[in-house]
Amino acid sequence: MMTEPTIAAPPQRIVAVGDLHGDFEAWREIALRARLIDGRNRWRGGSTVLVQLGDITDRGPDSLKIIRHLMRLQGQARRSGGRVVVVVGNHEAMNMTDDLRYVHPGEFAAFANAGSDRLRRRVYEANQAAIVAAHRAVAPAMSDAAIRSAWLAANPPGKLEHRAAWSPSGALGRWTIANPAVARIGDNLFVHGGVSVRYAGVRVDEINRLTAAALASRTEAPTAIIHDPFGPLWYRGYATRASDSEARAAAPGQAHPATAYPPPEAELATVLRSTGAKRMVIAHTPNRAGIAISHGGRLALIDTGISRYYGGKLSYLEIVGDRLVPHSWDRGSVGGRRP
Repeated sequence: MMTEPTIAAPPQRIVAVGDLHGDFEAWREIALRARLIDGRNRWRGGSTVLVQLGDITDRGPDSLKIIRHLMRLQGQARRSGGRVVVVVGNHEAMNMTDDLRYVHPGEFAAFANAGSDRLRRRVYEANQAAIVAAHRAVAPAMSDAAIRSAWLAANPPGKLEHRAAWSPSGALGRWTIANPAVARIGDNLFVHGGVSVRYAGVRVDEINRLTAAALASRTEAPTAIIHDPFGPLWYRGYATRASDSEARAAAPGQAHPATAYPPPEAELATVLRSTGAKRMVIAHTPNRAGIAISHGGRLALIDTGISRYYGGKLSYLEIVGDRLVPHSWDRGSVGGRRP
């Protein structure tokens, strides 16, 4: 079932949380501080709408734990009149398209079970001829035993289960495909990287349809919406235009927003006018100093490097009507409040 990408009636309270990157303890501390959960990790947010802006995965060991918790909260919140909306981030797309550069070993281990070693042996035996041929093409003198050891080392317990779960038919793949790339909630536009002027004329539901289709097909085309540096999952034009290395790596030959696009103020005005929203809330680019609100409250950058990998502040943005209230604090410093 597709997550509801648009909530027309403005909710009384919205809580937006940025990139978590596998840090469950940070997520739990934020959820407690924001009065979203109780000491037993159950929803206590009432009619609050929680928006998590993607990049739950990679860099930390507890991505699966966070995702399973958010899945449970989605059902609990709806029964209480609230909502939990999870926006697709570029790292979720990377997991779905076999780009595992940033997967923490603990993420594979989280999927391991009593049958993992048996599964690894069975998969190796079923594909042995192709595996041996691939290794010998690189190292002709490599023995069968060495090839087997190398393959097992490259596929630790849980990795095969991880890959199955992130396939389009797997539990995490289906969930990700159903989540929106852009969520419109009242007058607020929530998106992981940002809606660039390139997508200003594209309806929110069409952006979400294109993203879901690209994830389902696991496309590797560099110009596809899930890989496009100007697309909603990767765009950094509102946060920084100082470097084009990431954009060029993601889509060789494409111009970088620093030279191809109008200044952020003009771009933001164009996108908000085209969508009818008052503001955009984005994550994706860490700012360890805390949440940044700019352009007269029309842009909020809420990725504060929450995970231990980045070592930034824990944070959430609270939106009540037109009032934006940023909350940020050092890890573990919440008045000793520990469940």
